[in-house]
Amino acid sequence: MSRSCIIAIDFGTAYSGYAYSLTLNNQQLERVKRWERKSGADTSKTPTCILFDENKEFVDFGYRARDKYNEMCRKTANYYYFKDFKMELYKQKITKNMEIRDVNKRQMEALKVFSAALRFLKDDALEALDKETQNMAKGLLNFTWVLTVPAIWDNPARQVMREAAVQAGLVTAATEDKLVIALEPEAASIQCKQLCSEDFMMAEAPVEINLSPGTQYIVVDCGGGTIDITVHEVLEGGRLKELHKASGNDKGGRRVDRKFVQCMREFFCDGLWEEYETDFPSEAQAFMEDFICFRQADHAKVRQLDFYEKFKYLFEKKKTRNEVLFEPMDGMTFHWVKQPNAESYSAKLEISEKKMESFFRETLVHVTDSLSEILNKHSDIKYIMLVGGLSSSHILRRHVYREFSDQAKVLCPKNPQEAILKGAVMFGRDQSVIQTRKSAFTYGLGVNELFDPSLHKPGKKYTTKEGVIWCGDIFSKLVGINEDVEWNSTREYKCFPIESDQKKMELPFYRTERETVMYVDDWGVEGPVAECVVDMPDTAKGTNREVKLEVFFGSTEIKAKATDLESKSTVSVIVDFIAS
Repeated sequence: MSRSCIIAIDFGTAYSGYAYSLTLNNQQLERVKRWERKSGADTSKTPTCILFDENKEFVDFGYRARDKYNEMCRKTANYYYFKDFKMELYKQKITKNMEIRDVNKRQMEALKVFSAALRFLKDDALEALDKETQNMAKGLLNFTWVLTVPAIWDNPARQVMREAAVQAGLVTAATEDKLVIALEPEAASIQCKQLCSEDFMMAEAPVEINLSPGTQYIVVDCGGGTIDITVHEVLEGGRLKELHKASGNDKGGRRVDRKFVQCMREFFCDGLWEEYETDFPSEAQAFMEDFICFRQADHAKVRQLDFYEKFKYLFEKKKTRNEVLFEPMDGMTFHWVKQPNAESYSAKLEISEKKMESFFRETLVHVTDSLSEILNKHSDIKYIMLVGGLSSSHILRRHVYREFSDQAKVLCPKNPQEAILKGAVMFGRDQSVIQTRKSAFTYGLGVNELFDPSLHKPGKKYTTKEGVIWCGDIFSKLVGINEDVEWNSTREYKCFPIESDQKKMELPFYRTERETVMYVDDWGVEGPVAECVVDMPDTAKGTNREVKLEVFFGSTEIKAKATDLESKSTVSVIVDFIAS
């Protein structure tokens, strides 16, 4: 019986989900998990929200976590509630015992939060598989887990997700090779490459899509937290070559939502909106979900959002005190509308198209600047593909089409939120589909060389106890910035002890955005960003001992192994990017 399964988890800033592909008895089964909302509708992702009790024990995740927390009195509950916490790993110094804050500023270990979320998604996926296969999937030996991360995340953030996955039980220390880290825009690119013209929303009339070898295209992943951009060229056999190192920032959908909330706080006077969010969090959350749908749909020049009952109650209560309840604002209008054949009134907020676009301004400026830079460097780009939840917005699609349709064809899949999930499953089957990547930095080792007064700084000179004069802090380059690195390519380095009784070798990794540097403390050099420690217990040959270090680039993570040439034994070396 043939049994293999790939489960891809798209752990997003705003929403998360999973998909799986199961081969059972030579039949292929592929599914994207559907999540039920309180309203009864289902979605392909659930909110990235997690709830712990006062003892820091896991309670729930997703829609249920959010609903349970909102039903509590947020001022008195001692529970821990985290949302949008994935962004805590972006541009932060990550340490072993790093803590993150929940919505009420209570702290918890980051690894505990991330691993609990992944454990929930893992357990849910395995339960779904058992139901789907009537328990035939139990005992599967050939599991591969794929975990997506933003391409602009640094190595320490990727390592946190791997360690959280181990703690969550997706893999063990002995089966870590069964966990694949996928970059979100790369996964989306893999999926988009499989689609035909009918699978895309077109800005105008349908066009033929030709992704033959030599075709170059841009993928813009507009998610909840980040905007991730990658550029690929199709190679022979359908594999992909990265042409431009991943770029982006944190101006995703949540930035748009925060701009809207800020506007609501300014529009309604005397803390009305803040009071609404505090006293009626469930209803305020439902209103924000309406706004998210609202910002994604195509509308006429003036659009309306309906308020719920609790907001109308709060508004009327303040109105009886003759308070000024809202400030006039261009593009925003609040008014009451009498319901047909009824005594009741509905409260509506009108938002003009121009005002709605203002919430997107920062995101649109960033996307425009990034795409302009790329298109100036790569004149043969044929397509711009928009993916991710925010790409459902006609404002974003229309803006990109208006700015760049004269340079490339602008495309968006009919379900842009699922592109990453489905592509991640495909990446789990064959990681070598991304044949070549651009190195984001120049990486090197901190090593020693025999001191040469014509080459080296006097301040770097030191003498061992055996009288040998060395130069320290030499930057030994392994790979250069923007260098094309083939899939799983290896860079080798020969290491020798500098003391005859040395029993371990410490090899620190450094990086820089400069092409060439001499020393690890030159300007622009960061580090050590990671360190390998290799045991060398046999000192019989003194300094005439060699360790071969092999560093594997070209994947989504940097890995290494060391071989003691004396004993011929090979050990895996953990390239640890997390500060202690």
